Amino acid sequence: MLKYAKDVGAGWGGEAFGKQLAAMTIEGNWITGAMSSDYPSVKYTVAELPAGPAGKGTMQFTNCWGIATDSPNQAAALKLVEQLTSKDSQLAFSKAFGPMPSIKSAASDWKAANPVLVPFLNGADYAVGTPTAKGSADVVTELNSKLESLKTGDPQQILDAAQKNLEALLK
Repeated sequence: MLKYAKDVGAGWGGEAFGKQLAAMTIEGNWITGAMSSDYPSVKYTVAELPAGPAGKGTMQFTNCWGIATDSPNQAAALKLVEQLTSKDSQLAFSKAFGPMPSIKSAASDWKAANPVLVPFLNGADYAVGTPTAKGSADVVTELNSKLESLKTGDPQQILDAAQKNLEALLK
């Protein structure tokens, strides 16, 4: 039975799962850090979601680095960004904090070091990012609030409204 984390007294799905108040949760790879630090005795398996009518799907969230065009330190800033996005740094961050690398050149080394977490990185091949068009954050916020009514609401109606609103932003 679907329950929201708050329905079982947890702040997020990973907490509900870690406290063993839920048999499964759908989370990104950030859950690995919480599981190892907050719930180290909980055994779990990572799996890709099954394909739906439109095929496989998941979302990706990443970070980005920017260098101000009027910065007097552009060369040094570029060196810093290059270091932070290097294969060695990405793998070190993963080992220290749990996130998978955000660069393809680190994928095979990461998969070899984290075989049980491979489904997370496999999803990167077909993942989509969150919409970035101006106003899309408002549509996503509205979608998130409507998802709270999923138990009693009409899932297709919720998705159709979000689709219509996002398409309107792109016109």
